[in-house]
Amino acid sequence: MKAKINLKKERIYLYLILLLSFILNFFNLGIEGYGNTYYAAGVKSMLLNFKNFFFVSFDPSGFVTIDKPPIGFWLQAVSAKVLGFSGFSIILPQALCGVISVFLIYYIIKNTFGTNKGLLAALCLSVTPIFVAASRNNTIDNDLVLCLLLSVLFIIKAVRSGSLRFLLLSFFFIGVGFNVKMSEAYLILPALYLSYFLYSRLSLKRRTINLCIATAVLIVVSLSWALAVDAVPAKNRPFIGSSTNNTVTELILGHNGFDRLKLGNIFKSSHSHRKANVKLKSAKISNANLSGLGNESQTGFTRLIGNNDISDQIGFLISMAILGFIAAALKEQLGFSIDNERKMSLLLFFMWFLTEFIFFSFSKGSFHTYYLTTMAPAIAALTGIGTIDMINFKDKKVLIFPLSIILTAIIEITILYYNHTKSSGYIPIMLLTAVICLIFSTIFVLNTLSNKNAKLAASFAFAGILIAPTIWSATPIFLNMNSGSPSAGLELYHNPHPFKNKAAANPNSKLAVYLEKNSAHEKYLVAVPSATTYASSLILETDKPIMTFGGFSGNDKIISLNKFKKLVYAGKIKYAILSSQNNAIKGNNKAIINWIKRTGKIVSNHKWQNTNSISKNPSKLYYLSLKHSIKI
Repeated sequence: MKAKINLKKERIYLYLILLLSFILNFFNLGIEGYGNTYYAAGVKSMLLNFKNFFFVSFDPSGFVTIDKPPIGFWLQAVSAKVLGFSGFSIILPQALCGVISVFLIYYIIKNTFGTNKGLLAALCLSVTPIFVAASRNNTIDNDLVLCLLLSVLFIIKAVRSGSLRFLLLSFFFIGVGFNVKMSEAYLILPALYLSYFLYSRLSLKRRTINLCIATAVLIVVSLSWALAVDAVPAKNRPFIGSSTNNTVTELILGHNGFDRLKLGNIFKSSHSHRKANVKLKSAKISNANLSGLGNESQTGFTRLIGNNDISDQIGFLISMAILGFIAAALKEQLGFSIDNERKMSLLLFFMWFLTEFIFFSFSKGSFHTYYLTTMAPAIAALTGIGTIDMINFKDKKVLIFPLSIILTAIIEITILYYNHTKSSGYIPIMLLTAVICLIFSTIFVLNTLSNKNAKLAASFAFAGILIAPTIWSATPIFLNMNSGSPSAGLELYHNPHPFKNKAAANPNSKLAVYLEKNSAHEKYLVAVPSATTYASSLILETDKPIMTFGGFSGNDKIISLNKFKKLVYAGKIKYAILSSQNNAIKGNNKAIINWIKRTGKIVSNHKWQNTNSISKNPSKLYYLSLKHSIKI
């Protein structure tokens, strides 16, 4: 009877946590509009035909691809096909992945470490601000999180059963994750290899052979789409966006590979004046008027909890995760001999956390704040596992839990203090965190010393350190996030240009009306240098082909000036738009821009620009007169 009651309570707690995750991820989801319109335009183009779908074409004509692999956008396209294309349908897969990931981390931790640890880990993940922010946007990082958790699930099953099949499934899902975000998926590999290799209940020979076979599966799955695309003649497919030689292989190694794998000196102080190159790429922001977190911070060990724009997204529970690992390692007597699945799992989660902590703390390559969501499950798992062990410690070790709570509270309050000038709401959260953590940590110690039940006090003390991240995670329900780089927090109050539903998708409706009205069935409605120059919004509004002759950033070498001229001469391009954002473009695409300026006739702004945007936006629309072009 008692077991049934406990099972009933467990299910109630689990349902409440999943309900919390569902509310945070889904409630008022329409406030996000189309989210990142660069990706949204690509999904809309993919719905037009199978060729666009397979190659992940950005534009309806299949001129250039999105600069990411396909699986995340395939899921969005399928959702949009079933439910109809809308902001909700393309964000839905990420929101679902978020809720499923919360359940999955509960399931993984419960089966290895017990129910309470699983529930606590699930709760921590559900209220991690950047995890919620990524769930409410059409960036695809939480699709990757789900792949990583599935990989962890199956490698633990492989250890439990001794089955090679489960190990292969684990590496298969890393390969799937590679086809979601490429090299970002591989950050978990050191954890997988090391934890399995040190598992001493299999012979060294067997472990080595199994890992070699699993690695072969990983490579085949990872490169399957890339090799298939590269095997298609370039004339029969879109140009591979953000690649230098029109191949997915180069995209893997370049833009989505070594360009992001730049590490600074890990022994350099976080107070160094050398800042990491983590500025938002303007092309990811679909409208020049957007504002949001700058994602600029100094490299160093304190980067993720320091005075910058990223610590309040992931830093709240990092100290608790580290202390939790230490506590769990003491309890499990973790050493170099990994002889059971608990030790192996604990090492795996810690190595997952440590690898990503080092990478994101010292990376000087380009990354966005929402990339940090991939380390959220490891932090949540270590916190859930270690906190329960701390609470159950006896004798002098009983002080580890309250000291950990106080230390974590101090770090959280410090993070809040860094940002307290942004909103008056920070001060009450700081005070509430301090009071609850201090009072109930003290009660926990007093009750433990008097042999009373201290678990209720421990629950309230731990709840104290969840106040700030929970409030942060709830803010996107009421406030618009930066669609190009989603993040959560009270600073969203200071976003002066919130996206709201249709306004997010149609900032250039007058331009769309003008172009369609004056179109004479040209192949391209308009030519633009990059995806930032009206391309995404025009695709969403018109469903017509927009030639982004410089690709995503404006620097892709897709078409030569002579070929561009021939398209104009053939009557396939009638209009082009240039903006001040294109001034930094160089090389061949600069030659095309200069030719448009020399040849084209400027269309009066009042004919195609909204009145309130004329003075703010120095863009110019050029009419490429066929007769004048030939003469020139």
